[in-house]
This record gives sequence, structure tokens and C-alpha cells, in this order.
Amino acid sequence: MDTVLLSGFSDEIAPEFDTQLAAVTEWGLTHIELRAADGVNVSDFSPAKVKEIKQKLEDAGVAVSSIGSPIGKISVTDDFAPHLEKLKRTLEIQKELCAPYLRMFSFYLPQGQNPALYREEVLDRMGQMVETARSWDSVLLHENEKGIYGDNAPRCKELMDQFYGPYFQAVFDFANFVQVGQATLPAYQLLKPYIAYVHVKDAQWGSGTVVPPGQGDGDLPAILGDLLQTGWKGFLSLEPHLTDFAGLAALEHDPQKRGSALDGKSAWKLALDSLKEILSAIPQAKEAL
Repeated sequence: MDTVLLSGFSDEIAPEFDTQLAAVTEWGLTHIELRAADGVNVSDFSPAKVKEIKQKLEDAGVAVSSIGSPIGKISVTDDFAPHLEKLKRTLEIQKELCAPYLRMFSFYLPQGQNPALYREEVLDRMGQMVETARSWDSVLLHENEKGIYGDNAPRCKELMDQFYGPYFQAVFDFANFVQVGQATLPAYQLLKPYIAYVHVKDAQWGSGTVVPPGQGDGDLPAILGDLLQTGWKGFLSLEPHLTDFAGLAALEHDPQKRGSALDGKSAWKLALDSLKEILSAIPQAKEAL
């Protein structure tokens, strides 16, 4: 793509898809990352549900930046064959909804065990998934995530060394790196050549608490600034995770006027405004604002 666009996980606004679309169009967004609609995960959409969602997207003038699938979020010791079939169905949904990407993961590992023990199994499964994506002419986006093989930068780089290309690229998630103790600046420098998509989510060291973009330890301003100044184009996709943000009161003028937690729409708007504040200081970000 030849621009920078904002998107995000709209199911964090509300479970109801109509409410999701009403909010993002109110804010002037043209894309969403589709993870769930009306309480149903995108990978579990029936053909009728896909048709319904596609029509609603078209009527609202909203497109899908990526399918926020759960593919790869099973244990590396679980039976893989049914999961590969689930990938095939999700790729079919991706094509029907005209999404350019499908987000996925690199398998949960048994807790407390050395990831190296599962390297070959992970690579075998990932290879099968990338080959499946190739047969669909689709792009898989690997997200760094807590508890999976590719949770830190070196193992994400290992996966990129093996599979990076037209069918396998990287999502960069700031908060997920912070939550596993991975400094984001070194991670960014290591993975920069492979980043096709960015999840905008920030977190604090130690507690792992998710906070508004720019308020945590993810170095979002520095990394986004460098990424955009070097000519990167793609989606910046919000994943607010703020509905129970304990430190919110410090950011409000009159916190007594709200409840103990934000509702989904308010949390999303806070994250969106925080991202826009970061981008306003980056000249190359004008397309996204």
C-alpha cells in the first residue's frame, strides 16, 4: 500500500457489529481489524454470517485491514490437523471479505519448558501454514504474543529468517513485548525489515498494565517516528485493552464523573486520541490523521 492508515480491533468498542461500525464511521475511520462480530469469532463465521458482515461493511463504507484470527493460538502439543483446516476456512473468509492480511500466532508452549525443545515442531507447523497461505495467495501476519514461541524478538526473527516473504510477514505489538520483558527499541531494530503491520498498544514495565498509547514503556513515539520517517506504509491498528485501565483517573480532569472503568467506546476513543497526539508530531504521518 502507498499510505499510512488507521484501523483497530472494533470488537473492543462493543460486541454488536452495528455499534462497532457506527463508532468507527463517527470517528472517520475507513478500516477495522475484524476479530469478532455479534459475539462470534471471525474464524467461526458461517457462510450466512460472512455474507451479512460483508454487506454491512459495504453499506458503511468500511473495509477490513486484517482478519484478527486466533490461528496458532493452540498448544504446540495439540492435534494440528483440525487447526490447519480451521486456517483454510479462515483464509476463505479473508478472501470473501477482501482483507489483505490474516493475523496469526506461533503456538503456546508448555509452561516452564525450554522453547528450543519445540523449535522443530513449531517450524514444521508454521511451514505448513505458510504453504497453505501461498495456495490462497494470502499474507499471514505473525504477531508477537505472550506465551507463544515467537514471544520475544530473537525468536520472531528466527521465524522471519525461515519464512519471510510474500505470504508471511510481521505484526509489531509494543505492549506484548513489554509484557514479556522484551525492550521494544532493540526488538524494533531487529524486526524492522519484516514489519508489515503495527498493533498500537502500550504497557508498563513490571505490572504489564496496558495504558493509552504513549503513556507506557513501549517507546511508541520513537519507534513510530522512525518507522514513518523511513517511508514505511501500512496500517496502524489500535488494540486499546483499556476498559479496566486502573491509572485512567490521572488522565482525567474530573474522574468522579465516570464509573470505575471505561466503556468500550470511551476506551477506544481515548486510545485513538492518544495515537493521534503521537502522530501529530511526525510530519510523515499526515495521511493517517
